[in-house]
Amino acid sequence: MFDTLSDRLASTFKNLRGKGRLSEADIDATAREIRIALLEADVALPVVRAFIKQVKERATGSEVSQALNPAQQVIKIVNEELVGILGGETRRLRFAKTAPTVIMLAGLQGAGKTTLAGKLGRWLKAQGHAPLLVACDLQRPNAVNQLQVVSERAAVAFYGPQPGNGVGDPVQVAKDSIEYARTKQHDVVIVDTAGRLGIDQELMQQAADIRDAVSPDEVLFVVDAMIGQDAVNTAEAFRDGVGFDGVVLSKLDGDARGGAALSVAHVTGKQIMFASNGEKLDDFDAFHPDRMASRILGMGDMMSLIEKAEQTFSQAEAEKMAAKLAKGPKEFTLDDFLAQMEQVRKMGSISKLLGMLPGMGQMKDQINNLDEREVDRTAAIIKSMTPAERQEPTIINGSRRARIAKGSGVDVSAVKGLVERFFDARKMMSKMAQGGGMPGMPGMPGMPGMGGGGARKKKQVKQAKGKRKSGNPMKRKAEEEAAAARREAAQAGNPLGLPQGDQEPQNFELPEEFKKFMG
Repeated sequence: MFDTLSDRLASTFKNLRGKGRLSEADIDATAREIRIALLEADVALPVVRAFIKQVKERATGSEVSQALNPAQQVIKIVNEELVGILGGETRRLRFAKTAPTVIMLAGLQGAGKTTLAGKLGRWLKAQGHAPLLVACDLQRPNAVNQLQVVSERAAVAFYGPQPGNGVGDPVQVAKDSIEYARTKQHDVVIVDTAGRLGIDQELMQQAADIRDAVSPDEVLFVVDAMIGQDAVNTAEAFRDGVGFDGVVLSKLDGDARGGAALSVAHVTGKQIMFASNGEKLDDFDAFHPDRMASRILGMGDMMSLIEKAEQTFSQAEAEKMAAKLAKGPKEFTLDDFLAQMEQVRKMGSISKLLGMLPGMGQMKDQINNLDEREVDRTAAIIKSMTPAERQEPTIINGSRRARIAKGSGVDVSAVKGLVERFFDARKMMSKMAQGGGMPGMPGMPGMPGMGGGGARKKKQVKQAKGKRKSGNPMKRKAEEEAAAARREAAQAGNPLGLPQGDQEPQNFELPEEFKKFMG
């Protein structure tokens, strides 16, 4: 959603790099480019004005003029101000002292409240809670059935005594759900309310009645991040008519310009608490302003990536795999490779994961064109092998490759390519696990990605030519005398006490800090 904004900001900051000092004209030009980028991203005009004013004030101050790298200082200021307009610190849910905690969802029809209720329920269940989804949208056709289906998919309890489709009293359903939750030991109640195609008095009154009936601990306003400036107007109307405590952004994976997300927190004074960025029930998480600002500026989001990995990968399994690799490359089998691949797949879309890495903004097209089905094809090839072939892939000959290709529905070349890539990966992983670094890369042993390369170095030494001697007898004699003088100086030592020329080091010790660094 923020691709266009990210690209414009990146090109703006590129013009600043390499300048040792920034003039007022440079800062004005940068502020103008940032203003255009924000307006093109559909950010509300009052937000843009406040943002640019703050950036210019700070950029013309001492923190930039006295900085060693003014360009980086400007980027830092823009990052901090972006975090500010996105809400500052991460806002957490407030839980009631006495269960159940009541969370009411409000918003326009089509904003994604019903689906989001299932996502929020699933997220809370993963946090150790026992949520209950309550169907209080009795206006929209099949809204009750939809919430029931969503609750089953999310493996969360459901309460919907009324059939809906215009039948039933939503205020009474909301009241009864609290007592039902207490009886069934549910500590969180999520109330899904009705929406409208636009703001009207009837919608506001019904939402206010449900609010008064259940006294929610949190009223969350669900806003479609794709509707642009109207999201801000709707948020203001709901704030004045019903009141809400936090904002939830839905459809962040869309291709709209995303200015609503940057505007709604600043205009309403209410922080964004959650963000939904996909159709699947697990495409949902708490909203972190600092991480979102980092993504917009193309710096990646390593914290979210680490959290996803921690949720997916078992610490015990990781230690077991590391111990296996340390024993030698043959310990790592295709079964292990398949298990690791499936674990990564559980973390979500590969392209989204790559997008969280710093610097990946420059490879946006390649990431977007990534074929997610390639992982499934690889899994199909491995699963078409016998247990013996997975354990020892070296036994896979031509006839076995043909059988595996036929079983997995791919070409024989794909099977051959997979096995070859597996052998290369196994060598590299084993080398790194043993502390030898990545093979084939010259450098220091013990440093990941820097070890190995001994054979290549020897080859280079063998091919190296000696220093050519001059054909002029007088010049050649002068060169020989200079070389002899250098050898005498080397034997006699030098002021620094270091060996020179071809002399072998004698009693030369590296400092302790370097020894640690070299492993």
